[in-house]
Amino acid sequence: MNRVSEQTILKIRNCEPFLWKNPGKGNTAEVLSSLELKYEDILDAERRWRRFAPLISRLFGEPADGLIESPLLKAERLKHHLEKEFSVSIGGRLFIKCDNRLSIAGSIKARGGIYEVLKFAETLLICSGLLTTEDNYTSIAEERCRRFLSEYTIAVGSTGNLGLSVGTAAAALGFRTTVHMSLDAKQWKKQLLRSRGAVVIEHASDYSDAIREGRAQAIADPKTHFVDDENSADLFLGYSVAALRIRDQISRLTGNDWRRIFVYLPCGVGGAPGGITFGMKHIYGDSVISFFAEPTHAPCFLLGLVSQKHEGISAKDIGIDGKTIADGLAVTRPSALVCRTMDRLVDGAYTVDDACLLPLLSAARDYTGEKIEPSAAAALVGPAFAAREGLCEERDIHIGWLTGGSMIPGDTYEKLYEEGKGLLR
Repeated sequence: MNRVSEQTILKIRNCEPFLWKNPGKGNTAEVLSSLELKYEDILDAERRWRRFAPLISRLFGEPADGLIESPLLKAERLKHHLEKEFSVSIGGRLFIKCDNRLSIAGSIKARGGIYEVLKFAETLLICSGLLTTEDNYTSIAEERCRRFLSEYTIAVGSTGNLGLSVGTAAAALGFRTTVHMSLDAKQWKKQLLRSRGAVVIEHASDYSDAIREGRAQAIADPKTHFVDDENSADLFLGYSVAALRIRDQISRLTGNDWRRIFVYLPCGVGGAPGGITFGMKHIYGDSVISFFAEPTHAPCFLLGLVSQKHEGISAKDIGIDGKTIADGLAVTRPSALVCRTMDRLVDGAYTVDDACLLPLLSAARDYTGEKIEPSAAAALVGPAFAAREGLCEERDIHIGWLTGGSMIPGDTYEKLYEEGKGLLR
């Protein structure tokens, strides 16, 4: 380990908030050409989403066109608040990507989790002769398909949001559904999943243990498909399609009058920010600057990149407990698949102290009207970090990717909001 890495490890171990610039970042085109997954895989995923759109609309009634997508909004008032709070001047314009509003699951996990369930169902039905890619996919809602799918189980390990997306989609298609929930998962998410027909198994341990036990149980049953957040290319590609959608939104809002795009992505195990970065790098090349955001007490992805132990290290190995108010990011071990893929592709990462999250949750509502969860608030620190490091200029744009929040029960959210308001300066 070189000296810079040792210094960085010390900052991570001390739970110090800081921004890390990836010294191994390579030329985007060269790195992408060396990866196993390609741009065509993103396009294939988008075609699959569109085949399923009529079924999604039929099963859930929303969105009307069946395409699960969120708006991109200007956030200049929030930008001014960040400048005041962090005593910086943020060059360029600020936008927020509102995955906190995504249909069906209310978080970014609706992209990856639902996609993997849909792909698994499609594969089974095509292999059984019950479906072709030329069919109208609303036929999957018919009894013969549901009866066939009910012979199979979909299982997943989750801190909450991935479980909500996988469990909701799988149960709606007729699968038996089991969600292994970690100690950090919120009770309301468990209750909502049960109300939607999923079996919830509660673990008295963290995310890594929950996913390990869920994986082991699935291996023992040949008719169980485990949605493996630590190793799934399908989850990764489901997220990557967001890049195709945001391209048109950025064009409409900016007229393509910008120099670079800075995107700030809350990170747990890494699948969602990794998939989105993979997609955006294909579209924008080196013009997109991607930073992952992690709590100071759960910096697993940053630790994996800095140590180069992509699958052999946990934050607990260096004495970090993984406890954070950002339950969606309460992960101590990164995805080996995503760590390897992002190793020379991601521009960097930063860590956020929990004390910042609730005030930003409150500020998001005050200045943009958005209801977000603490995990999503981690995205909003990014522009201030970039400004403090002198990274951004006036023609840059900044996108804080809001990962979840719209489904938080009203009374639970109000308590978070009021607590955050009390902490604002």
